[in-house]
Amino acid sequence: MTSSTVRRWAWIHKWSSLVCTLFMLLLCITGLPLIYHHDIVHLLGNDAAAPRMAPGTPRAGVDEVIAAGRAMYPDKIMMYMSQEVDEPDIWNLTLGDNPTDPNYKPIAVDARSARVLAEPAFEGGAFMSLMFHLHVDLYAGVPGKLFLGLMGLLLLVAIVSGVVLYAPFMRKLDFGTVRRDRTRRLKWLDLHNLLGIVTLVWALVVGATGMINTWAELLLNVWQTTEVAEMLRPYQGMAPAPATASVQLAVARAEAAEPGMKVAFVAFPGTPFSSTHHYGVFMRGDTALTARLYKPVLVDAQSGQVTDRRSLPWYLVALLMSQPLHFGDYGGAPMQFLWALFDVATMIMLGSGLYLWARRARAAKAAAQAGASLEAA
Repeated sequence: MTSSTVRRWAWIHKWSSLVCTLFMLLLCITGLPLIYHHDIVHLLGNDAAAPRMAPGTPRAGVDEVIAAGRAMYPDKIMMYMSQEVDEPDIWNLTLGDNPTDPNYKPIAVDARSARVLAEPAFEGGAFMSLMFHLHVDLYAGVPGKLFLGLMGLLLLVAIVSGVVLYAPFMRKLDFGTVRRDRTRRLKWLDLHNLLGIVTLVWALVVGATGMINTWAELLLNVWQTTEVAEMLRPYQGMAPAPATASVQLAVARAEAAEPGMKVAFVAFPGTPFSSTHHYGVFMRGDTALTARLYKPVLVDAQSGQVTDRRSLPWYLVALLMSQPLHFGDYGGAPMQFLWALFDVATMIMLGSGLYLWARRARAAKAAAQAGASLEAA
C-alpha cells in the first residue's frame, strides 16, 4: 500500500470516526440496559406476571378477554391485542381514544381466566422509556431515526477503513500486542486497535442491523402503499362499516387459514396495520427464528371471512430478523451476556479513539506554537 493510499484511508477513518463516535457512545450506553430490557422491567415491577395454574387449564375466549379490558376504559376503543413469545398466558391489550392514539392505555389480561392482571408502565417505565428513545430516535421521530442510521453508516465506514489500516500495521507486531513499555499514547493506540479487531464482527452486525432498524417506518410505508393497497383493492371506495364480527371468530378463521402458526397480534379496524374494514391478524411461527416473522391475515370485520393473506416481502423479513439480532435476543442469557460484553468493549474502543485524537491534536498544537516561537526569536 502506497503512502498516499494510507493517507487517504487514514483521512476516511479519522473523519468517519470523529463524526459518529459521540453518537455511537450514546447508543452503546443506552443499548446496554436495552439488552436486558425484560429483566430490568421485571425488576422494577413494571410488567405483569401470569399466576400459576394447572397445566392444560383452558383458555378464555378472546372476546371475553377484550370485554375485561374494555370494562376498565369503556369510553376507549381497542387498538391492538398481542401475546409475547415467552408469555403465552397473557394478552396485552392496547386501548385508546382513536385508532392511532399515542397516549394509549396498556392492559395485561390473563388469557385463561380473563382477569385483568395489571396496567403495565408505559414503555416499561420512565427509565426504560428514556433509554429507548435516546437509542432509537433521540426524541425526534423519523428524522431522528434516519440521522442515527446515517451515524451507523459512518460507523461501518470507520470499521472498514480501520481494518484496511490495521492489516499492514500488524505485520510488524504479533496479534494482541500492547506495548506497555512505550509511551501512553502507543499503549492506548495498541489497545484501541486490539479492541477494534476483537469487536469487529459484532460491531459490523450490530451497526448494520441498527441501520436497517432506522428504516422501519420507510419500509412499512412501502409495504402499505404496495402490497397492502393491493390486498385492499376490493374495498376501495367503500365507506367504513362497523365491526360486527366477533374477534374470536376472526382469530379462529386466521388460525384455520394458517395451520401450525400462532397469533402474534391483532390490529383492529382503523389502525396502521389493518384497514377500516378489517381485523389484521398477524400470525407467527413456533421456532426461535420463525417466531420473529409475521404473516398477515386480513379478516373482514363484518363477515368474519378471510379476504387475503400473504407472506411479508423480503425487506420486511430482513427488518424483523435484524431487530432481535441487534439486541441479542436470539440466544437467551448467554447471548445477552456476550452482547453486553462486546458493548462495553466497544465503549472502551470508542473512548480510546477520542483520547488518541485529542492527544494528537494537542501535540500538533504544541508543535505549531513551538515553531511560531522559534520564528519569532
